[in-house]
Amino acid sequence: MEIGQKVKVYRIRDKVSGNVADKLGKVGTVKEYKMTDGSGVGVVVKFDDQTATWFFEDEIKPIN
Repeated sequence: MEIGQKVKVYRIRDKVSGNVADKLGKVGTVKEYKMTDGSGVGVVVKFDDQTATWFFEDEIKPIN
């Protein structure tokens, strides 16, 4: 994943709030990287409605 890349949320690993669950199937733009609670890296995705949240890399897919 690269900053500025368009991605689609295609799955959510864990139980999340309704606001985050509503992002399933939505397209957004990668804004930055985020260190997760282990050795993993997540990405912060900003959506057209100006909200942003982070996802694990295996929860999103790049779109063309």
